[in-house]
Amino acid sequence: MRLALKAASLAFIEGEIPVGAVLVKDGEIIAMAHNIRETSKDPVAHAEIIALRDGAKKGDSWRLTDAALYVTKEPCVMCAGAMVNARLGRLVYGCKDTKGGAVDSLYNLLSDKRLNHQVEVISGVLEDECAEMLKRFFQERR
Repeated sequence: MRLALKAASLAFIEGEIPVGAVLVKDGEIIAMAHNIRETSKDPVAHAEIIALRDGAKKGDSWRLTDAALYVTKEPCVMCAGAMVNARLGRLVYGCKDTKGGAVDSLYNLLSDKRLNHQVEVISGVLEDECAEMLKRFFQERR
């Protein structure tokens, strides 16, 4: 999660919402990303999507069942859906997103038994640090 926070700080510096993601497989980092929606003018350029794409390209399959994704903030509906589609093994995230979180806050996509895959979830890792960076970012923009 410390590396995900480091990636989020890069987003902060670039004027992006500071969310960072690190994808790990077999104890090795296979992708690291941060939000780049503003700079890329791409509505789907969330840290999670970029990390999943990069990680799948490095492997021999789009299936990431043996991988864990570390993210500083609870994923949105789009990112949670991508995790289900990628057959992600585990999500570890920092702080909740009460306005848009699709893992625990508003929706429970990753544990929904109606879907073809469920993702193990660990939440609250370095929660205060993750939340503080987001809070500082938005305070500076007001």
